[in-house]
Amino acid sequence: MSTLFIADLHLDDSRPHITRLFEDFLASDAVRHADALYILGDLVEAWIGDDDDAELPRRIAQATRAVREAGVAVYFIAGNRDFLLGEAFARSAGMDLLADGTVHDIQGQPTLLMHGDVLCTDDVAYQAVRQQVRTAQWRQQILSMSLDERRAFAAKARQDSQRHTGNTLETIMDVNAAAVVEAMQDAGVNRLIHGHTHRPAIHDLQLNGKPAERIVLGDWYTQGSVLRVDQERKVLSGLPLH
Repeated sequence: MSTLFIADLHLDDSRPHITRLFEDFLASDAVRHADALYILGDLVEAWIGDDDDAELPRRIAQATRAVREAGVAVYFIAGNRDFLLGEAFARSAGMDLLADGTVHDIQGQPTLLMHGDVLCTDDVAYQAVRQQVRTAQWRQQILSMSLDERRAFAAKARQDSQRHTGNTLETIMDVNAAAVVEAMQDAGVNRLIHGHTHRPAIHDLQLNGKPAERIVLGDWYTQGSVLRVDQERKVLSGLPLH
């Protein structure tokens, strides 16, 4: 059986076809017969709290819970769009929350699992904002707002993010090679899987004189993107709309 990885779906009411693709994928035999499913962040465009009463969170929870009930473990690492997702929603969705930078044994090989944004150290402005919003004080302040206030805040944050992305060189927003090496060495692994950059690829590298690899998951804007890992091979492929 295979272990499956997805990230950067950015599910949003404005793209219902992607939500349906996600639901159909989770209901497929490929998922229901897998060893495990890992979601490595940015599952949604914006997560405003586990108390969100919109339809989309309910649909997500229903789809992931069905996977767990089929006997497949579902793991989630938060990204920069859904780091407010907490234990309450995870329980209802049948997901196990993992810390960013967790090492799991994937088909016999210790593997470092990350969303990937902390590796983009050249983007100094982004890292400063990331550090600010991950504090307990900031989290408490946001979650104390009403749902309508949080929705308005999330909409403005998306606009600010789009403006930053449009004004920043792509090379700056990609991972820093030294940060990748440091993270893998600190974790004691020769394989890293992450998302965030929306640049799907399997990169071969040398780490302490030994072969290593960094696998980058794709986004779900124009199609799906799925990594399948089994004992013999790794396949990073698109999931077409239908």
